[in-house]
Amino acid sequence: MPLAIGSQAPDFTLKSKTADGLKDVRLSENFGQRQTVLLFFPLAFTGVCTQEMCDTSAGLSDYEKLGANVIAISVDSPFAQEAWAKANRIGVTLASDLNKQVIKAYDVVFPNLAGVGDTAARAAFVVGKDGVIKYAEQTPTPKDLPNFDAIKAALNR
Repeated sequence: MPLAIGSQAPDFTLKSKTADGLKDVRLSENFGQRQTVLLFFPLAFTGVCTQEMCDTSAGLSDYEKLGANVIAISVDSPFAQEAWAKANRIGVTLASDLNKQVIKAYDVVFPNLAGVGDTAARAAFVVGKDGVIKYAEQTPTPKDLPNFDAIKAALNR
C-alpha cells in the first residue's frame, strides 16, 4: 500500500540527466512554492510507461496551470532515462531511483517484475506545497494507468 493521504511526503534527492549533465531533483525545492505530482513507473522503454510519459508530456501545460510540477521516478539509470526521453520526446522531469530508496520510502515497490527484479509499481501522488500527500494511488497492475482526472481534481483542492 502506498503512503496514505495526510502523510508527510518523504523528501528525496535523485539524479536526472539533462543536456547540461546530471542534476539533482529535490522534492523539497517545491515546498512552499508549488504542488508536485509524483509519477512512479516501472521501466523506461516499455509500452505502457512510454504511453504514460508521452501523454503526460503532451499535457504538461495543464499541470503548470494548476500550479504543479511533475516528477516521474523509475529505477532506471539517469542515462537510460535520458535516451528514452530523447527517443520519445518526453518532456517530464525524469528522476533515477537506481538505489530503490524512494520507492521503498513511498511503499511502491513492485517485487520481481517479469522476473527482472524489483521496480517501482505504477503509482501517483500529489504533494501539496506544505509537503503533505493530498492524493495517493497505486494501480492494480503495472499495465493500468493512474486516474489522471483524480490527480487533477486533487490539484484543484
